Amino acid sequence: MPDAVFEHPRLIGIYDALDPDRSDLDVHLALVEQLGARSVLDVGCGTGTFALLLAARGIEVTGLDPAGGSLDVARAKPGAERVRWVHGDATALPPLQVDLATMTANVAQAIAEPGAWAATLDAVHRALRPGGHLVLETRDPASRGWEQWTRERTHRVVPLAGVGGVESWTEVTDVTGPLVTFVSTWVFASDGAVLTSTSTLRFRELAEVEADLAAHGYVVVDVRDGRDPGGREIVVVAGRGPSARRSP
Repeated sequence: MPDAVFEHPRLIGIYDALDPDRSDLDVHLALVEQLGARSVLDVGCGTGTFALLLAARGIEVTGLDPAGGSLDVARAKPGAERVRWVHGDATALPPLQVDLATMTANVAQAIAEPGAWAATLDAVHRALRPGGHLVLETRDPASRGWEQWTRERTHRVVPLAGVGGVESWTEVTDVTGPLVTFVSTWVFASDGAVLTSTSTLRFRELAEVEADLAAHGYVVVDVRDGRDPGGREIVVVAGRGPSARRSP
């Protein structure tokens, strides 16, 4: 089930406005150009920001997401008719042969259960044409970034047009091995409503990511830093190999 922040009408309605800086997508846009991709599968497309940026550049885009609420927002945006939107996880994909598949932001980490991760890698492999690539982003667990996810460090109040002030913060509630669970809270000044969303991310070591990709028919061709110059976000580029292992 998608987290509440991706489905609840009131939360998904302010999702983009609360985080308008999407400079994290710059590295992915550069890779689309570098790889010469003319068709892209955006896995975990959310509210469609990246998919619509690509479509505006004349690229054929399929946006995939398990959260129907997020897709409703995406479909209502200008230019949405240029994108093929698919509701579901990667196993729900129709037959595709794309140049590139992407997992931006937290997408790869949000697929925390090993069976779901394996099934996703297999499904994306099938959707790539021979010679195609997968680009995914993940946080380096060595940086222990979750230690900064406290109420004191994440608290903010954002005034939104037509909504009023929205107070928000994030607090980690559990760290078990590579799994980090946290609760995000939003308080609406207009009526005092308090909404929460619980999320779990899997922090994979780079060696684990590379091993998983190899086991499912990919060849890692590049590893680079994401938006954070300290290397807290790692972007992995993997080519489609000749075959993929079947998920159990």
